[in-house]
Amino acid sequence: MGSVKTTARAIDSPLPGLVLVAAGVAVSMVVTWLLPSVSALTAAVLLGAVVANVVRLPAAFSPGIKLAGRRLLRLGIVLLGLKLVFRDVLALGYEVLLLAVVAVVVTFVVTRWLGRILGVGEGLSLLIATGFSICGASAVAAMNGVREQDEQDVAKALGLVTLFGTVAMFALPALHPLTGLSPAAYGVWAGGSVHEVAQVVAAAGPVTGALAIAVAVKLTRVVLLAPMLAAVSVAERRRFPAAGKRPPIVPLFVVGFLIAAAIRATDLLPGVVLSTAQFVDNLLLAAGMFALGTAVNLRSLVRSGLPALTLGLLSTVLISVVALIGASLIM
Repeated sequence: MGSVKTTARAIDSPLPGLVLVAAGVAVSMVVTWLLPSVSALTAAVLLGAVVANVVRLPAAFSPGIKLAGRRLLRLGIVLLGLKLVFRDVLALGYEVLLLAVVAVVVTFVVTRWLGRILGVGEGLSLLIATGFSICGASAVAAMNGVREQDEQDVAKALGLVTLFGTVAMFALPALHPLTGLSPAAYGVWAGGSVHEVAQVVAAAGPVTGALAIAVAVKLTRVVLLAPMLAAVSVAERRRFPAAGKRPPIVPLFVVGFLIAAAIRATDLLPGVVLSTAQFVDNLLLAAGMFALGTAVNLRSLVRSGLPALTLGLLSTVLISVVALIGASLIM
């Protein structure tokens, strides 16, 4: 009996999975150091997918991977609020702020509509719409925290947002000479359309004078993550009126995100605290992304086929066109 209990405790221990996740995060950080245009989140998702598709992970890794993909990831989303500088966002002016809101809302709503037309599952289209309209992989994970989806749908959404965000990262600088946009206007376009923050940096970096405004516009989209999650949570409460199934109106980690953003706005935190918190945040988010990446089944992603790939492409083109038109009109 003693050996059975020991075995059960060993299987339930999160330690093996957390060790694997920690190793994955370390490798992801090295990749980002060697290739600054590749974010740690993107590297972690890809690495997790590679590990899961090359090696059959033992069941003993499951508890730790689940812990990283849920609790650690949500803590990382809370700390993400410390990266928001409301002063920089407000300094953009109401036209740019309005453009960011329009780009997010239009992309989210139209992507959901296109998902129904293309026959993409409701859960997958929700995750794609969120990730493509707001801030990539972290938005996908945050939405899954509000309305939990099938692990395969989460993995597919992460794969798609990584794929098309990377394409946009290289496509926008290549297309810039054809648009006639000023550096400031190009910054609005890049920040208003590219999925991940690190991808925005990579897309805006080659155009002198575009980077600062691109990051500020991107963070404006990140701010919209909280109200979008709250809106979906309210919708879920209406769908499931039974008390046992109703999620909170505003999930706790979303409240934490807003509190962290408010604390950052006070300018009371020393620089060393902010830099340390942001480093820890990158580690937590990378840990969560690696964990979610291990759920990526490449065969399943390929089998998701043309509808999901088409939805990802159309969503990327949509937000790029909306942001491009807006940048051309207001800058």
